[in-house]
Amino acid sequence: MTVTLYGDNDPPADDRPTVQVTAVQWPVEELEPASLQRDGKRPRRTRILIAAGIATAVLASVAGVGAFAYAGDVPRGTTVLGTELGGRSQADATRELRATLERQAGELNAPLPVRVGERTAELVPAEVGLQVDVDATVTAAMQAQAHVVDRLVGSRAVRPVVTVDEERLDAALKEVLGDQGRKMTMPGITWDGLTPKAIHPQPSLGLDPEASTQAVREGWLSNGPVTIPLAETHAVTTAEEVDRMVAELAKPAVAAPVTLTTDKGSLSIPPKAIAKSLRFTADKAGTLAAEVDVKQLRTALGGDLTKVEVTPKNARMTLSGGKPKIIASSDGKELDTATLGEELLAVLPQPDNRRVTGTLKPTKPELTTEKLAGLGIKEKVSTFTTRFSGGLSSPRSQNIITAAKAVDHTLVLPGETFSLNKHTGERNYAKGYQDAPVILNGKLVPGVGGGVSQFTTTLFNATYYAGLEDVEHKPHSYYFSRYPSVIESTIFYPNLDFKFRNNTKYGVLIDTSYTSSTITVSIWSTKIWDRVKTEYSPRRNITKPKTVYLEPGPTCIAARGSDGFSQDAYRVFHKDGKVVKREKFSWRYAAEPRFICGPEPESS
Repeated sequence: MTVTLYGDNDPPADDRPTVQVTAVQWPVEELEPASLQRDGKRPRRTRILIAAGIATAVLASVAGVGAFAYAGDVPRGTTVLGTELGGRSQADATRELRATLERQAGELNAPLPVRVGERTAELVPAEVGLQVDVDATVTAAMQAQAHVVDRLVGSRAVRPVVTVDEERLDAALKEVLGDQGRKMTMPGITWDGLTPKAIHPQPSLGLDPEASTQAVREGWLSNGPVTIPLAETHAVTTAEEVDRMVAELAKPAVAAPVTLTTDKGSLSIPPKAIAKSLRFTADKAGTLAAEVDVKQLRTALGGDLTKVEVTPKNARMTLSGGKPKIIASSDGKELDTATLGEELLAVLPQPDNRRVTGTLKPTKPELTTEKLAGLGIKEKVSTFTTRFSGGLSSPRSQNIITAAKAVDHTLVLPGETFSLNKHTGERNYAKGYQDAPVILNGKLVPGVGGGVSQFTTTLFNATYYAGLEDVEHKPHSYYFSRYPSVIESTIFYPNLDFKFRNNTKYGVLIDTSYTSSTITVSIWSTKIWDRVKTEYSPRRNITKPKTVYLEPGPTCIAARGSDGFSQDAYRVFHKDGKVVKREKFSWRYAAEPRFICGPEPESS
């Protein structure tokens, strides 16, 4: 923003001399001869004529002086930057001032020394928009007040009107200020358990852009360094007021529980829950205010809310007799928090009668029966099965089944993205996962959740053949014959994930099932494509595995090895008997080494 400072704007009073002329009627009388009268004096008419002549001459002289004094638009004797502009017209004064600025360009463009706190620097006038506003300066010169005598013999210097870019100047001065400034320490109250801790405010120290602009504008042409003032800004709430808030609100707030009464019963809000939800925050001006964070209060109360609330239940879908079946939703009752925070805040300073009344309002579930019925989940769109060995008792098989159970009957709404890592969370012992082989640093080692990648591959293929959008997947480093090449996916929490998006207008239901040797995933929805199939390119860039000998032990897992190769897979979409879309998937498998748990044989 450019700020301009103008000179005095009130025009001077008109002080040019005023001559009043009164008409004179001569007396009618007989004139005497041109000779002198008897008393020897000039005739009266002669005296009158002489007086009139003198008055006329005086008037003419005064008028001439006034005309000279008031010639031009700028009062005579007026200078700007040492240049006489007086007696000139506005246009001539403007041209003369511009010429002066050109002659003094070197001086005007010279770096301006400034001092900010304990540091000094130089500002380049052009970089902060410092310049003389010629038109505004001439206007100020024209408005300079001067009476007629001052116009004839006096003089006056008019300060140039200076403009500066306030934003650019402030940015440049902040660099000079550096770490000399300090931010305001806002007032506050924090909690150490049930003990409130006061934070006393401290003023900020920094630049005042308006004062900085004024100082630079006035000091630019003064031939000296400009001192930039620093300003302290104090918070609205004082330290004394913070201490009073601690004594009158924070401490009493946690002195005893508050009873919350509803038409379904009552519950006690303990001091610990009050401390976790009572917040003291300051705005930009440092005004400290207290409020009850109702969301934090709900979290702090946890399961106690079930004493008065009824949780709404979403509609669910199961498969019965090979057909989708809806389990109806049910409404709930939830504490109305619209005014609860204010009502609770009002009773916290009180030593007794600490009671508030809560209202329970009906709440709908996120997924109602009607909404689920309208999602078009009516038929099996795709299904995919992979085989595993070892039976259901092996740790790897158990991991596959555990993941499948976690995903079974999952509903993915239109437009939603499903994340397997997000859905299952970290796969650990507490959730029933066991140690089984995983690929780590290029070799098989025991790891919790090993085998879940087989379920991931099965789920990926089911969504792939349903025509759903692939968002994220990563094939294995090595090729395993139990999976289709390229169209498969590994997973590792939290870095490697499998994600797909329901890019249809229908709901998607994931159905999982298993036997002692297979895992199957089916997708239920409304069928969009007549058929989705895969076309493969030939394998290329085939590499052979090398043999690696490992130290025997419980962590060593032998492997037969497999070839490495590159290959492309094309997802082909058919609709109305035509191919309407093709998607390319490419991957390069490394050759899996042949791992042998034992010492390398000595060469003969």
